[in-house]
Amino acid sequence: GIRPMLIYPLGGILVIGLVMCGINPLMGIINTAMSDWLNALGGSSKILLGAIVAGMMSVDMGGPFNKAAYVFGTAALAAVMVGGMVPPIAIALSTTFCPKKWSPDERRNGIVNYVMGLCFVSEGAIPYAATDPLRVLPSCIIGSALSGALSMVFGCALRAPHGGIFVFPVVDHALLYVVALAAGSAVGAVILSLLKKDYTAE
Repeated sequence: GIRPMLIYPLGGILVIGLVMCGINPLMGIINTAMSDWLNALGGSSKILLGAIVAGMMSVDMGGPFNKAAYVFGTAALAAVMVGGMVPPIAIALSTTFCPKKWSPDERRNGIVNYVMGLCFVSEGAIPYAATDPLRVLPSCIIGSALSGALSMVFGCALRAPHGGIFVFPVVDHALLYVVALAAGSAVGAVILSLLKKDYTAE
């Protein structure tokens, strides 16, 4: 009787702990290498740096690349946040303006992605990326990279670590930041809509 309450949870934690002890050193090396690479880019081109860290926010929607960019992005937080907002909004725009490309469920859930994107919750894009990664991921990465590059060009700066539109009042050049977000989201949505085939019910 104590197995589901004590033995299984304790055993599971022990196994996961051992796995993490094996993986963490390797992930530490990878994260350090990525941070060093991004730091090197910062000395050569802010536009390129903004595009890359923002694009990384769309690579895995909350996974290791996303988190590495976010941790590094305390030095370029505006580009990182706008890059993370683009994927859900781009998908929402595509489901709204190109409904023939999406199933009824995807169209309904697309409305929720407006809210998630504006709140800087990139994970709203995960179900779409999981279903069709070859079309969704490139579209979102390009849109995010554009937004990040524009935010750097516009000189946008952000002192709050999270919050989406709720922290826009503390963004330097907030109106231009909105322009960067709108441009990346629109481009991502257009590319996605062009790549997607019309939905056919099974």
